[in-house]
Amino acid sequence: MKVLVTGANGQLGYDVVKRLEQNKIGYLGTDIDTLDISNEEQVKRVINDYNPDVVIHCAAYTAVDKAEDERKLCYAVNVLGTRYVADSCKETNAKMVYISTDYVFDGEGDKPFEVTDTPNPVNYYGQTKHEGELEVQKSLEKCFIIRISWVFGIHGNNFVKTMLRLGKERDELSVVSDQIGSPTYTYDLAGLLVDMIQTEKYGIYHATNEGYCSWYEFACEIFRQAGIDIKVNPIKTEDYPTKARRPKNSRLSKELLYEFKKLKKWQTALKNYLNSYEMR
Repeated sequence: MKVLVTGANGQLGYDVVKRLEQNKIGYLGTDIDTLDISNEEQVKRVINDYNPDVVIHCAAYTAVDKAEDERKLCYAVNVLGTRYVADSCKETNAKMVYISTDYVFDGEGDKPFEVTDTPNPVNYYGQTKHEGELEVQKSLEKCFIIRISWVFGIHGNNFVKTMLRLGKERDELSVVSDQIGSPTYTYDLAGLLVDMIQTEKYGIYHATNEGYCSWYEFACEIFRQAGIDIKVNPIKTEDYPTKARRPKNSRLSKELLYEFKKLKKWQTALKNYLNSYEMR
């Protein structure tokens, strides 16, 4: 098996490459310097030349607030780039894994969103990721669409790293307490993706670590596990205005995912992450 990974230098792509190596699966890791996914000719050339069995498409524009202003760039990467990758997968008969997001939903209510629920994004980033899903479905039958949330990994920036940094700089911190979701460790997620691509169980899946929490609860657990003494104040979304609106309910139903496996509880995943982080 040969796998091409886009966005291999990103938070998830980094762990996907690591997991492929561990499984002794041949791969080509690409990033913006070797594959600009918004360049159609380049996408076709690179994918055709490598002729992979699977493309794991991790590359994306993920600056949620900036996306509200940089709409053209966000669209070029998340929609057009995904279209070019999907079209090239169709030409080469490759499977495709498309990484999507909880942000395709509006966050209303308090029930976990099912894979069959109708997307209704409340920000432009979420809109482009939903349109990316449609591009993949339009071109391919051999595809996995994986919606993820609240990712953290060793490589790249994330909420955990930010909290660890602020915990050293401050005595007190305020964190939003009315947005609920599931933290997801990229190392666990990458292992799942590598298992998936060796099957033909195509479709839409929600993939996160087990359990739900608020950002406030997530922060408290980070500080507890890291042994950092800091006062954390819960605040409402309205008290922390951002350019892009965030969904308050990011709970994702994972019933279909259990055909493969359950990922670890998010607290356990955080513990494993912090252990890896300290060993670096």
